[in-house]
Amino acid sequence: MTGYLLSRLRQMVPVLFGVVTVVFLLIHLIPGDPVEIMLGESALAAQKEELRRELRLDRPVVVQYGEFLLGLAKGDLGTSFRSREPVLREILRRVPATLLLSAASMVVALLIAVPLGVLSAMRQHSVVDHLSGFLAMLGLSMPNFWLGPLLILIFSIGLGLFPVSGYGTAGHLVLPALTMGAGMAAILMRMLRSSLLEEIRQDYVRAACARGLSRRDAVLRHALANSLIPVLTVMGLQFGALLSGSIITETIFSWPGIGRLTIQAIEARDYPLVQGCILFIALCTVIVNLLTDLLYSRLDPRIRYE
Repeated sequence: MTGYLLSRLRQMVPVLFGVVTVVFLLIHLIPGDPVEIMLGESALAAQKEELRRELRLDRPVVVQYGEFLLGLAKGDLGTSFRSREPVLREILRRVPATLLLSAASMVVALLIAVPLGVLSAMRQHSVVDHLSGFLAMLGLSMPNFWLGPLLILIFSIGLGLFPVSGYGTAGHLVLPALTMGAGMAAILMRMLRSSLLEEIRQDYVRAACARGLSRRDAVLRHALANSLIPVLTVMGLQFGALLSGSIITETIFSWPGIGRLTIQAIEARDYPLVQGCILFIALCTVIVNLLTDLLYSRLDPRIRYE
């Protein structure tokens, strides 16, 4: 297990290095000058040059990239152009809100996907199966930037049940979590149904039924645990999608998380802050994928990492 962990940690380094490099190049190549955004187009040329020297933007891109990597090796993500605060401090300030929203979205997805997925598999070709398939297609067809405003129109403006936007209470969490969890629920539901259908046909399920267990108990006690391995894989992959999807959802609902901070940094051409936010999302995705692989051995004792 130790050797496997060290191997995976070594593989993380080039992945994160590639993400950092691509983001650094893209953010410097897109149109827009952070100095003009901060001072305005009416500022004097001398003022712009002075601020550019202060932000170290007057140096060649290669030199800026080298300085960024050197600071990254020391755990320094730089200083935000906009707030003049350390990037790491700004990111850590927004992490709890993003983690709360991601966890709530995952809970919503599981509460929808697991019951419907199990019912669809146990009652294949029934009305429940067809209805869950329709709901899954509907969930996959609705992007966050469309579903979020729709939920606001119905439940906030129309019915007045939840706040339109903001952060701080359980009511503020409901609509953003539904927006992000709907698409994931659709994917997990279809994956669980497909995996469980394969397990139900296995001999050990028939043997459990022959020993006196009801079909429902045989499925829930034995087949369900084995069918969760591919579902767990999708959940690990979808966690990265949750973080990237939070960029849209947090902007719609004014949720003070990493996603909204990323949008604000891009609009302000705040190079260090953009790089720090994307690096955080990539790091979380890689770590979750590693934890997902480690959980395989808990669900299936036959899996061992040497």
